[in-house]
Amino acid sequence: MTPMSSTAKIEPLGAVRERVLATLRQEIIAGRLRPGDRLVERELAERFGVSRVPVREAIRALVAEGFVLFETPRRTVVRRLSPTDVKELFELREALEVYAAGLAASRATPEALTELRELLDQAAEATRTEDAEAITDINTRFHDRILALAGNSLLISVMEPVDGRLRWLTRQNEEWPQLLTEHCELYEAIASGDPDRARAHALRHVQANYRSTVRHLFGELSDHPSA
Repeated sequence: MTPMSSTAKIEPLGAVRERVLATLRQEIIAGRLRPGDRLVERELAERFGVSRVPVREAIRALVAEGFVLFETPRRTVVRRLSPTDVKELFELREALEVYAAGLAASRATPEALTELRELLDQAAEATRTEDAEAITDINTRFHDRILALAGNSLLISVMEPVDGRLRWLTRQNEEWPQLLTEHCELYEAIASGDPDRARAHALRHVQANYRSTVRHLFGELSDHPSA
């Protein structure tokens, strides 16, 4: 038997946990793991070829992030979002993204605006081909870029804990041509350098996205998130 090479790399436990966590999170956001689907430690450990410890830690992290919940001590499932969950997340998004858009309008450089424009071009192509995962990824990067342009590190740190759940919600809205139109309008408002115009467009965008998401998830319109 050939002895194991002393140079063989062993993946650190923390890296294994992050790999499992990132994969499961993305599968939930993309809809491959759906609300109510069960997460079984043993099955996931076999699937990833790892021990149950990093899987257990990844599941706990998903619970903390709001993606899954313990229905019983032995049963873990992907969370079903309630109307209240959606409303509260959009209330936070409205407060922070509208503020960020105003700051971005006053601070964006020509180079940064070019990057936003390139993301819109990519979004247009993904919308044309109806590539749901690409649309979600590009739209997320578009909003992340606006947050970066705001130049407020505290604002970014406040958004971080709920960023995944907001991407999950964004994935529920499949009115992609309308999303593209709204993002183009938001880009033009930021590029104008007028903070009031940018805030107004950001507000309309968040409110429209809220209505579309509620319609998709619950089949009915709900109150405006800031009501």
